[in-house]
Amino acid sequence: MEQILPHLDSVFSIDCVLFGFDGKELKILLIERNEEPFKDWWALPGNIVGPDESLDQSASRILYELTGLRGIYMEQYYAFGDPHRHPQGRVITLAYYALIRLGGDKELRPISSYAKRANWLPITDLPKLAFDHQKIYDKGLEKIKRRIKHQPIAFELLPEKFTLTQLQHVYELVLGKKLDKRNFRKKIVSFGVLKELDEKQKGVSYRAATLYRFDKRKYAKLFGKEISF
Repeated sequence: MEQILPHLDSVFSIDCVLFGFDGKELKILLIERNEEPFKDWWALPGNIVGPDESLDQSASRILYELTGLRGIYMEQYYAFGDPHRHPQGRVITLAYYALIRLGGDKELRPISSYAKRANWLPITDLPKLAFDHQKIYDKGLEKIKRRIKHQPIAFELLPEKFTLTQLQHVYELVLGKKLDKRNFRKKIVSFGVLKELDEKQKGVSYRAATLYRFDKRKYAKLFGKEISF
């Protein structure tokens, strides 16, 4: 006789940590919650995983419902399982992150009433966050700080054509420190993965700088997955 096993219930949530660069500041995507607990608080876009969803499917759905963003590739980077992290009971959350270039094509418009609004806020001026979202955000920032030293993720935040000054600015914002201009340029050019273009900046009041493009094929050929910045 086949043994009937008890049904196991579990509660998991997804929290999305999206970093964006608008050309000047590094920002994080937050929502203003419209439901208890923590109603009216700022929080990372997050919610409960559906019973018939994979984690990746749930992450995409939650991000869309709470911000209106679609087609954003996110990677899972950590699990948070403190027994008391959620006031309503034991909820384990899986954190996903992404780096995106901010522009006019990424309008924020929550689909669900769960969020009053969504907004990009500078990482240098974050409000107090709901739940343990500060810890989740801190872990996400720590993750990209490690990755930017060994993988070319900075280019995900930049336009296709950029200056070396813009590239250095992204590194400084992520790492949280100033870099020596001469040494940075010497090192970044020595990798051989930047293609110097026969183009200059346009519409600037100062001396226009040369534009560059990241050569993905050359990077893959020379370094495979990692180089040390």
